[in-house]
Amino acid sequence: MKPFEQHLQDLTRRAFLSRVATGLGSIALGSLLNPGLLRAAAAPAGSNERWRGIIDPLHHPAKIKRVIYLYQAGGPSHLETFDYKPKLAAMHGQGMPESFTKGQQIAQLQGKELKCHAPQFPFERYGKSGQQICSLFPQIGSVADDICIVRSMFTEQINHDPAHTFMNTGSVIPGRPSMGSWLTYGLGAETEDLPGFVVLTSAGRGGQMQPIASRQWHSGYLPSRFQGVKFQSNGDPVLYLKNPPGVTRRDEGEIVDAVNQLNRVQHDAVHDPEILARISQYEMAFRMQAGVPGLMDIAQEPAAVLEQYGAQPGDGSFASNCLLARRLAEKGVRFIQLYHRDWDHHDDVSHVKFKAEEVDRPTAALIRDLKERGLFDETLIIWGGEFGRTPMAQGKGRDHHIKGFSLMLAGGGIKGGVTYGSTDELGYEAVENRVSVHDLHATMLHLFGIDHTRLTYRYQGRNFRLTDVAGEVVQGILA
Repeated sequence: MKPFEQHLQDLTRRAFLSRVATGLGSIALGSLLNPGLLRAAAAPAGSNERWRGIIDPLHHPAKIKRVIYLYQAGGPSHLETFDYKPKLAAMHGQGMPESFTKGQQIAQLQGKELKCHAPQFPFERYGKSGQQICSLFPQIGSVADDICIVRSMFTEQINHDPAHTFMNTGSVIPGRPSMGSWLTYGLGAETEDLPGFVVLTSAGRGGQMQPIASRQWHSGYLPSRFQGVKFQSNGDPVLYLKNPPGVTRRDEGEIVDAVNQLNRVQHDAVHDPEILARISQYEMAFRMQAGVPGLMDIAQEPAAVLEQYGAQPGDGSFASNCLLARRLAEKGVRFIQLYHRDWDHHDDVSHVKFKAEEVDRPTAALIRDLKERGLFDETLIIWGGEFGRTPMAQGKGRDHHIKGFSLMLAGGGIKGGVTYGSTDELGYEAVENRVSVHDLHATMLHLFGIDHTRLTYRYQGRNFRLTDVAGEVVQGILA
């Protein structure tokens, strides 16, 4: 054995890192480089090439290249956003008919007198299509002919965390891969310098602050290279990305090269694919040092664009994140997910007005901006939360509700100016053209050219998929 190779065996990577001046903290990239998360790498031994996906060729022609998911965490009330219910308004204060609720799962209202609670704001018709949208959202109304409102969603989980898990992974069991991870596993990324799956978060006012766990963008049993990476919308874009004072980019590059030499020797000895994952993530981290800070600096945008979104550099708002989403889309990120919190309106559902102030303008601005830049027709935009809200009052608020709620979709392959499905006359249950979470996932994959039943991963003796054993493509909303 050569002396250098013997030395490498005797010197662990951890010992090496402890002896260099900076270690690799400055390029840890948070969860990407967490050793506990770096498990298997789905790449041939010795290959550090960009992952290009297992779906090759596509199952059918694709309509889109990316998703921007505007996730309104906390459960937006469909009755104050997209689902007009004049009958509910007429029955305000009256007892909720027992025929709707008897034997049903209601999160906080069990054993209480159930009274109808009218929509708190009027609805108006917008666009040539005449779609009915709450008057709190005039900017979304201004793009009504570009959007599809699905009023017949339903889900399985009535509490926030498991409902997020189900919406993101298609399973109520924590630890399953998120939809963004499935997409990057199936199709790869369009960029070598950024992750294929990026997450941004924001919070506002007017609702209860519910936590968002990082497992919502985890890769689960898929190789760890496919998990989402959380970017900070203010401060350092990615934790530990900057070099310490006195350390140049050349110095950092030499450290990365040295560590990866150690990694390759270790891989040759033990043939652990996790080591290849580390190599590729360290190299991406080094590339991101150069590109990410400039990408995340929206101060570079013209004043008119900032005004269009209502964004202020460094404010960490939903508006700024929408603008960042457009910039990430231009750079080839496959799945971009924006979590905006505080939609939990148990106390007073009229506080939806505060959320509308935060999301209405930037949502419409994103749609217009994508159209102007020729990106709209190759992007799927999804707007919605984990469930809806009850037609019954909880004081002045509304309870969690899984039987019927609304989502908004727009972009490539989606019919614009269309309202699809409906709930009953009180907005309690989806009754026409019902759409499950599995159906939503199947439709999203279909637009990417993927048959959802054929995107699978074998784990613990079974072939798993995002849609589990269910899901149908919602043909009625496809262009």
